[in-house]
Amino acid sequence: MTPTPDRRRLRLAVTLAVTLPAAALLWGALQPGAFAAGVDLAVKLACAALLAFAFFGLGRAGWLPDFLARRLVSLVIVLVGASTLVFGALRVAPGDPVDSILGEQASAEARAALTEALCLDAPLLTQYDDCFWDTVLDGSLGRTFDVSPQPVIELVAENFPATAELALAGMIVALCIALPLGLLAALRQATWVDHTATGFAMLGVAVPAFWLGPMLILAFTVHLDWLPSPARTDQPVAALVLPALTLGTSLSAKLTRMVRSSLLEVMGDEYVVTARAKGLPEPVILVKHVLRNALIPVVTVMGIQFGALLTGAIVTEKVFARPGVGTLLLDAIQTRDYPTVQGTVLLIATTYVTVNLLTDVLYAVIDPRVRLDA
Repeated sequence: MTPTPDRRRLRLAVTLAVTLPAAALLWGALQPGAFAAGVDLAVKLACAALLAFAFFGLGRAGWLPDFLARRLVSLVIVLVGASTLVFGALRVAPGDPVDSILGEQASAEARAALTEALCLDAPLLTQYDDCFWDTVLDGSLGRTFDVSPQPVIELVAENFPATAELALAGMIVALCIALPLGLLAALRQATWVDHTATGFAMLGVAVPAFWLGPMLILAFTVHLDWLPSPARTDQPVAALVLPALTLGTSLSAKLTRMVRSSLLEVMGDEYVVTARAKGLPEPVILVKHVLRNALIPVVTVMGIQFGALLTGAIVTEKVFARPGVGTLLLDAIQTRDYPTVQGTVLLIATTYVTVNLLTDVLYAVIDPRVRLDA
């Protein structure tokens, strides 16, 4: 008998809930001086597993919508997994954060003191438990590796509004381009308008941001002098135009194709044909019957892509020398600032899965079939 998807998920969850705490205990027992950290980490992983099971149980009992319960379970798994991966990747990467902070000519005493202060002299499991997860649970996300350490959460909070502003501007640009183009391409199917819109969509996906950004700066700032440098702080709105165009162009290309295909699919449905047979004006049919239903899948794509914009504007921020989470992450990687990298990646993962969760909820509100299928 073939197991159902829910049964397979439950088996996977039980396997992870048993093996991960057991692996933490075994790791702590095998690593000298890390047994207490292994026990503490096993307890934390067991609590995370219980939280996931609680969401799953609430969904099965009908106290939470089933699709929402599944997303919450996925949220717990993704956050734990992303945090673990970035912690391990930083530790195996070449380079020494002590050298990045003090320089290679620092005295042995200064190096030893900083190593102890940064928790780098502890066993790896102790670093993961005490110096990472404890800082996550207390809300500070650790302290930065620099001459004036500060809680990572404060540093991220200072930079997040700039990234949110850029992501929102990029989404507005994408919608302003994608909706008219997608609508025209659907209404003029197989004409030069359709081919032009499709070509733009392919071009927008193919052009990378690290090339488009400098080209826009050369064209509109250096040669034409229409827009100020994106690094200008005295003209924030004008300085936001080029980064928003760079970030929104790629998304507008994807949305254009999505809007076109969704409109074409809906325009052939029976209720649209019936509306035309009743003699309803074409604008009424387009707005009330076609757009209202065609934009439902587009909302899902917009939500997912907005999460990507919000957390993935790293290249755009660096190209235009803008402050933000992306610039913060790249600078922290360069200086080997472990807490800042870990905290920033955790924020990125949390933001992404949260936006996707909210999108799923909004999609279920718009389309009741999602709740019924779940």
